[in-house]
Amino acid sequence: MILVTGASGNVGSEVVAALAARGAPVRAVVREPARVSLPSDIVAGDLELPESLTPALDGVDAVFLLGGWSDMPGIVARIENAGARRVVLLTSRCVIGGKPDNAVTRTWLDAEAAVRASGLKTTILRPSGFQSNALRWRDQLRDGDVIRAPWPDVPIAAIDPADIAAVAAVALTDGATPELELSGPEAMLPAGQVAILGETLDRPLRYEPLADDPARQEMLAAGTPAPIVDALFRFFSDGEYDDSPVVDTVRAVTGRPPGSFVDWARGHADAFAA
Repeated sequence: MILVTGASGNVGSEVVAALAARGAPVRAVVREPARVSLPSDIVAGDLELPESLTPALDGVDAVFLLGGWSDMPGIVARIENAGARRVVLLTSRCVIGGKPDNAVTRTWLDAEAAVRASGLKTTILRPSGFQSNALRWRDQLRDGDVIRAPWPDVPIAAIDPADIAAVAAVALTDGATPELELSGPEAMLPAGQVAILGETLDRPLRYEPLADDPARQEMLAAGTPAPIVDALFRFFSDGEYDDSPVVDTVRAVTGRPPGSFVDWARGHADAFAA
């Protein structure tokens, strides 16, 4: 049995689907099972409450684990004590050469340290930013055809969460190297993504750069913790993190190329109308 944490999220739901397509027995952990429909067993659990995972871990051999929780050592210990043998951990490629005093980088480094300290067979997936992050523009699209967003000159080789899931499914069922850096097929600027969304949705969308100060205030007003906001501005305003390199890991592991942002947008057009 393979346990998928965060199974209602952009990546976790795709991992469940990828494993189900391979015929693997899957159990999904979500906070509110009654609100989720997935091709798997669904159980309740909260990664901020490691003790809540005990029933979900019964009979589990491998776990797809999201990083970033407050007690990663406690979560990993429960996985190991339950008798699981393998964990595939999702972090971020910002840890590659990243600065440990950056709050976001530190979170992922701590998660990686927790699994490395265990006796579990471990694969760490370090992806670029997600193509699905474009969904954060939905509220603006409901109000008009202008998308305002920061960092107009920062290219990101964003990856389709389904490609992360495809690699995770291989690692969970067949094994993989200990660390895998992942990216999409090309680096794009925000204006390029907006142009593709406009073509996909048949709307005259326009990208408008958002300066750092108002962008920072919007993030704080939306409830993003100040250390996370500071970390993001260190990444992309100060140039601490380059998320533009394209790597061929998805093809090497799965035998097929990663999906483009055009493909992702076409496949998720309905989500922008929700």
